[in-house]
This record gives sequence, C-alpha cells and structure tokens, in this order.
Amino acid sequence: MKTADEYLEGQILLIDKPLHFTSFQAVNKLKYALINKVGLPKKFKIGHAGTLDPLASGLLLVCTGKFTKRITELQGQAKEYTGTFYIGATTPSYDLETEIDQTFPTAHINEELIHETVKQFLGEIDQVPPIFSAIKKDGVRLYEHARAGESIEIASRKTTIHEFEITRIALPEIDFRVVCSKGTYIRSLAFDFGKAMQSGSHLTVLRRTKIGDYDVKNGINVLDFEESLTSNTP
Repeated sequence: MKTADEYLEGQILLIDKPLHFTSFQAVNKLKYALINKVGLPKKFKIGHAGTLDPLASGLLLVCTGKFTKRITELQGQAKEYTGTFYIGATTPSYDLETEIDQTFPTAHINEELIHETVKQFLGEIDQVPPIFSAIKKDGVRLYEHARAGESIEIASRKTTIHEFEITRIALPEIDFRVVCSKGTYIRSLAFDFGKAMQSGSHLTVLRRTKIGDYDVKNGINVLDFEESLTSNTP
C-alpha cells in the first residue's frame, strides 16, 4: 500500500467509475478513504481530470497531491468511448436522464446509410452541447435552465472526432466506438447522428475506455479501491 507521503507527492489513480455515481461523489469517496485509511490530512489536494455523467461508467483519472497540477494537461488528451445509440426516438437530455419526447421513422435506415452517415462526423465538426449539461451561460448552469423549463440559445463549438466506428447494428440499437477531442459531448453526437439519418437518436449506454494512453482495463472500481486500503493490499 502506498504511504501518505507518496499520495502527497502525487499519484494518478485510474478509477473505473460505476454507473449512478457522479464524478464528484467518486472523488469524495476516494478522498475520505485516503484520509481515514492512510492518514492523509483533511485538506490534501485531490481532483479528477474530466467529468463523467452519472449515467456513464468508465475511466476517471484522479490526481492527488502535487499531481493535481497535471489535471489541465490530462484533460486535454484524446478520449475513447464505447456505447449505444437508440435510433428512432429523442429525449430532451439526449440520454436516459429524461423521458422520450419524440419518435421518428426508422424503416429507411439500413447498414449502408449508417456507415455513410458516420463519415459526416469524422474530423472537425460543429457541435451544440446538450441543454442538460453543466456548462454555464450567464452564470447559470445549462441544466438549471433546462429544469426550469427555460428555452435558451446555446452556441455551437468546434470539436474533433478522430475515430468513429460502428461495432454492432441491431436496430433500433447501434453500438459504437469513438475517439474524440476534449469537450466532445457523446450525447450530442447521438442526437446529431439520428438527425443526419432523417430520424432521431439518443444515448442509452456510455463508457469511457481511454484517456490518452491510460486505459480503463488498468482501472479499479471506487469501492474496490476503498477495500484495498482496508485490507492493506497494494
């Protein structure tokens, strides 16, 4: 087991965040485990390098001590995601956080159209973030505007899709793998992908598998990490 001094000098923890945890909750759980089990001071520095939504699982890079200075650098690295689009319906949040609000025809959608549509999203694209997101406008987070039923204009932003692969087609579901730049919203990609096929789509599964060279295969679940401290295993 690493010592308190090692955590203060700096560690990058590869955490496999479970579903329904917020990124903040995951970091908080790690923080108090390290305080209680390793003896770190209550005000030691800890933070994550890139938020994952509660409905997404996968890689969360958590930096401790002096390595919190590396968070900005880590956030800028390319990220890989896998997941599932549900074709033929949209939701206001572009995922399962909200109920389906519209349905669309899907009879015209075939494998050829799906693979052709993928090509439209490779390279630099303009993307409008979901209104159900933590981005601030006029000092208020967008999801707060959304939950208040307010309609607001959201500016598009440039993002880059380095790789976009369809890994399974079983309509209405399409599985995918995407490698993208910082700031890409996979929920928005789901929505835009359905629209580009003259239909609708929303995200039903999302897992972050890589950040730069860091791979979730080498990650540990938050609860297992806590247990490892208790049992004094490395």
